[in-house]
Formats: sequence, structure tokens, C-alpha cells
Amino acid sequence: MTTIVSSGLSQSVQTDHPEDALGLSYARSGALEMRLATSADEIAAAQRLRYSVFYEEMSATASPEMAALKRDFDEYDDYCDHLLVVDHNAPRDAAVVGTYRLLRQDVAEAHNGFYTAREYDIDRLLSNAPDTTRFLELGRSCVLKEYRTKHTIELLWHGIMTYVARHNMDVMFGCASFTGTNPQDLALPLSFLYHTYLAPDEWSVRALDHLRVDMNLMAEKDISVKDAVRALPPLIKGYVRAGAYIGDGAVIDRQFGTTDVLILFPVTQLNDRYRSKFAKN
Repeated sequence: MTTIVSSGLSQSVQTDHPEDALGLSYARSGALEMRLATSADEIAAAQRLRYSVFYEEMSATASPEMAALKRDFDEYDDYCDHLLVVDHNAPRDAAVVGTYRLLRQDVAEAHNGFYTAREYDIDRLLSNAPDTTRFLELGRSCVLKEYRTKHTIELLWHGIMTYVARHNMDVMFGCASFTGTNPQDLALPLSFLYHTYLAPDEWSVRALDHLRVDMNLMAEKDISVKDAVRALPPLIKGYVRAGAYIGDGAVIDRQFGTTDVLILFPVTQLNDRYRSKFAKN
């Protein structure tokens, strides 16, 4: 577990897992390395990358403190692990070019719970799962624009699956986003996800009633699968192709200017293609 103060005032990072301290580098391909953050400076670099992508490239609304620091942060950063893609050929202050924020169930329960609970009712999911089931929340994923290639995405996938194996995680979940806050503009992809990838009852998760936006906006017979797949963001497309389910209902996130859907991914559902490429034995 990495531990810093969100505003970046802390100067050290601790880890609860000696095996991570000994093996923080998960993969290296050319100049790109996949690793866990090991210092407050590296986490601050991930926060700067998130700010660049979410607030400067996209349409998120920053708080005055975020705008002054040019970093995206919240209280969850204090105890999450931060997966990084580092370009060793880039200047040091721009070396972090991709990131994911990872929150294990035991860590969440020891602090403020899961971030996803702000938008989705995950209590039933957690309580109905066998006691031995270990959940991992994925969030704050972004990649610098010029690095948004298959190569970088594959490194991120490899890093996540390495982390899953090291910590014996059983289920991954988290919110993934469409740009824009008008569901009617997203009727095709939202409806396609609803009709094609809605989670079965045993994995059912529903958006909180006061936030829930219906995803069933088009009849299944009226959907062009080709056009719907083309309209999916690459991250969501990758998730469902790998075997993920979708929760019931979308949520409008005004701060980030997005429409969120819940991704639910039992590790046993990982399809053979992705397992052979990214799973770590």
C-alpha cells in the first residue's frame, strides 16, 4: 500500500507488501517500464499526468487547489497502489506516461471503502460473494495521448494481471467512462452494452437510484453491432472483449464531464486470448 498526503506534502511512501518492495518492476519493453510507484514524487507524477489528461485535454473541472498544483488528487490516493508506465527516454519530469490506481478490498475496508460506492450500490455484490473472494478496484486510468498505442495498453494489462496474481485477487471492478454528459448522444453504445454485456444476477450491480441513468435507450433489434463497437472507448472495448460484465445503469459525472459505466470482471472470466497474453502464472 502506498501512503502519501494527497496534496503531495509527504516525502515518503510505505508498502505493506515486502514482495512488492522486492519486485516493483513488472515488465520492461524497450524504453517503457511497467512498475508500481515507490515514492511520493512518482505518485505526484501520476497525479500530474491525470490532471493533464482529465482537466487539460478533456473537460474535468478542477478545484482551486488542483488547478494551482496542476495535479488530480483525492483522499483515495493516500492508500491506493499506483501502477505506472514509465518512459526511460523521456525527461524525468515527464517520464510517467500511463497510470492506473489500484485499491484492494482489505485496504478499502480499513479506510473509506471503495470509490465506486459513490456511484454504484456494491454492498450486495460484496456481501453475496463467498468470504474468500477478494475484490480489486481499478480507477483513474489514463495514458498520455502520444502513448495511446496497443503496446502501452498491453503493458498496462500485463501490470494489472501481475498485480492480481501477486495479491490473489478474484474480481476486478471499477468505473469506466464515455466522454460527454448527455446519455442520448451515447444511446447506441450504452444500449449495446446493456443488451450484450449486462452482468448476470450473481454479479448484478446497480447504479445508485438517485444517480442512475437507464442504459436501455434503443431496442436490441435497432442496434448496429459494428457501429456500436466503433463507438466504444478503447478501454471499455478492451474490458468487454476480455470477458468483463457491465453493471445496470450509467452515472453522469459532472466533475469529469463523463458518463460512467460499471465494469465487473471476475478473473475466472478472462478469455483465453487475454489470459495467454497477460496472465501471470
